[in-house]
Parts: sequence; C-alpha cells; structure tokens
Amino acid sequence: MDIDIIEEEANPMLHRTDVRFRIVHEEASPSRLSVRDSLAAKLNKDADEVVVHKLDTKFGMRKTVGYAKVYDSPGEAAEIEQDYMLDRNKIGADAEEEAEEA
Repeated sequence: MDIDIIEEEANPMLHRTDVRFRIVHEEASPSRLSVRDSLAAKLNKDADEVVVHKLDTKFGMRKTVGYAKVYDSPGEAAEIEQDYMLDRNKIGADAEEEAEEA
C-alpha cells in the first residue's frame, strides 16, 4: 500500500493539520485502521494523533482517496473529535480497557 500526500493544510486554532491523500493498493480496499497506521508512520506521528475521516474508493479501481486530521497530541484529538469518530479510529480504546481492568 503506497500513500501519497496530495495536500496538507495547517489549522493552528485546532492544533492539527488537515491531510488529503491517495493510496494505491493491490488487494481490496484497505481498512481504516491500516490506513491510519500507515499514514501515521509516513508523517512520523503517533497513531492516536491521526483521525481518518473519509476513504473513497471507486468501484473496480485500485486507488483510494482520503481525508484525515493529524493532531499535535492524542489529548487534543480526544477533546475536539466527536465520540463516534474516535470509536471508528480506535482512539482511547486502550485507555478505557485499562481503566475497566483496574
């Protein structure tokens, strides 16, 4: 899976960068979590700082175009993003599991 950054736009008021990207893949459409991990690695960020909002794959194509928000810290992502988007990206799930075990 190859990720190319199409556009990066800084948003200092919300402590994030809005990123539009293109993915070329060989198999089926990639999962949101695999895209999040690959994008985080490409941008040298922690996976909990990347929130993938949109993935769009045209039928029969091996290209996916997406939109993600890359925050300065996981805390800012948890504070700003809506709960359903955090759940989709599995952000904060590890902290909740540890709290339940204790």
